[in-house]
Amino acid sequence: MFSFAWPWLLPLLFVPFLIRLLPAVKKQESTALFLPTFDFIGTPTETKIQRGFPWFAFLIWVSLVVAVARPQWLGQPITIPQEGRELMLAVDLSGSMQYEDMMIGDHRVNRLVMLKYVLNDFIDRRVGDRLGLILFADTAYVQTPLTYDRKTVRQMLDEATLGLVGEKTAIGDALGLAAKRFNEKKDSNRILILLTDGQNTAGNIQPKEALEIAVAAGVKVYTIGVGADEMFVRSFFGNRKVNPSADLDEALLTDIATQTGGKYFRARDTQSLQQIYQILDELEPIEDSPIQLRPMQSLFFWPLSLALLLSVFAILFPLIQRVFESSGLQQKLTSPRRRS
Repeated sequence: MFSFAWPWLLPLLFVPFLIRLLPAVKKQESTALFLPTFDFIGTPTETKIQRGFPWFAFLIWVSLVVAVARPQWLGQPITIPQEGRELMLAVDLSGSMQYEDMMIGDHRVNRLVMLKYVLNDFIDRRVGDRLGLILFADTAYVQTPLTYDRKTVRQMLDEATLGLVGEKTAIGDALGLAAKRFNEKKDSNRILILLTDGQNTAGNIQPKEALEIAVAAGVKVYTIGVGADEMFVRSFFGNRKVNPSADLDEALLTDIATQTGGKYFRARDTQSLQQIYQILDELEPIEDSPIQLRPMQSLFFWPLSLALLLSVFAILFPLIQRVFESSGLQQKLTSPRRRS
């Protein structure tokens, strides 16, 4: 359907006729102000295009008014269901995340690289969901607010680097910040996915205080502890047994998940982290009445382009005509040919 965004501007089309009907102002015969003139600029009576009613200028005016009224084409209504999840991802960027105890295929990588690898696929699958990203170490901050733009969330996650926020782990700050951000959104299921490999060693708020805030705000937290089990590593004195996840506070992560109605996951490798998909896909979606959208295509550039072309032609026509007359070509063409 064709329509105008600002149809109340269309009466401006009649402004030239109103000006035409106004009584002509009598010229005063008093001393006139003489201004310098330029020979290449024609007077209104020198061109045929400007004699009588200025239809050519009126056509330019019509094009401009139509363009200002913003013509547009509205397509058929499209019904979009209002349902989806609202997820906030909190990713640990502490110094311990650089520990290379994870495998992607045949390559050993650190924990952050593995998280990015798995979460990128997880983010791509969140079609229709609203996602947000929180990064934390010495403190926590919102890298991406809740949005449907999954590409931006994935890009912000890929650009996250170790040491960006510090070297320690502020789990309480991340939990409290997420609860605050969810409080700004009404009618949300308030789901937080917190991924860390350590224990709370920094921050302005303790995890227990942040947990009370999250419970009061109705935030459901799914915690994920990242890190491999005990493993043998080579050293100068031979193979020795180490526990890369010795600093992981599983008791705290389990308590946070239990009291908020979520669940704690243990990600010992890439495969175990990918298994959380099945649980997260079963989260309760937000259900709301569907909305209708009509695709709109702006058409103002067509009359605007026409007005521009006509204006250029109106400027160049007197110049071309004057050059044509001064060259004497017009007299040669209009004079009768002599018989030999």
